[in-house]
Amino acid sequence: MTNAPVIIVIEDDPPIRRFLRTGLSTQGFTVFEADTGKQGIIEAEVRKPDLVILDLGLPDMEGVEVIKAIRTWSAIPIIILSARSSEQHKIDALDAGADDYLTKPFGFGELLARIRVALRHAIRPMEHIQADIFATANLKVDLHNRVVTLDDEEVHLTPIQYRLLVVLVKQAGRVLTHQHILKEVWGPSYQENAHYLRIYMSQLRQKLEADPTQPKFLLTESGVGYRLKI
Repeated sequence: MTNAPVIIVIEDDPPIRRFLRTGLSTQGFTVFEADTGKQGIIEAEVRKPDLVILDLGLPDMEGVEVIKAIRTWSAIPIIILSARSSEQHKIDALDAGADDYLTKPFGFGELLARIRVALRHAIRPMEHIQADIFATANLKVDLHNRVVTLDDEEVHLTPIQYRLLVVLVKQAGRVLTHQHILKEVWGPSYQENAHYLRIYMSQLRQKLEADPTQPKFLLTESGVGYRLKI
């Protein structure tokens, strides 16, 4: 496939690299590999991939440093695939610029689903910026006119509810940490006030979700933050 999406796998475990290369290749992806952080950064610069899959525990440098290095010149989606499952590791990686985080052991089907979401996220924001409209399923957000509609009916949001939704819309598909959202909506001095976020997210779900207890748009990433599904 000449137009196959290119994925770089930065992983020092040969069996996992082999598993990913084989599985992703059968799904139509072109796969390149690196077993160190420095090599991975070089591969990303040279190959200009559509997506990077990155392990955090590399032999020469921390995966978070790889994220920061790539983020100095590229916004390509980065999915973390790591045995480190602590909440803080996830937060550090996402705050450094990763788009998603999957812990080992992992299901290949779930990885593919997250790859599809990340690739959609990489393409769709450009479309929405041009039109100033975000649309997914029956939800539409007109950023220029500050109008939110659900099933073509206008939904009235408070200023803070609207700001919260816009932060999620502008990073649709990405996992956003509690701290990031609090900083963007309320300001840097509110980054420890997670209860504010829980209250307003609940209010937003009441207005936008058919069943707020089983949200379809405003998804919780347990212990880490939230994601607006696209």
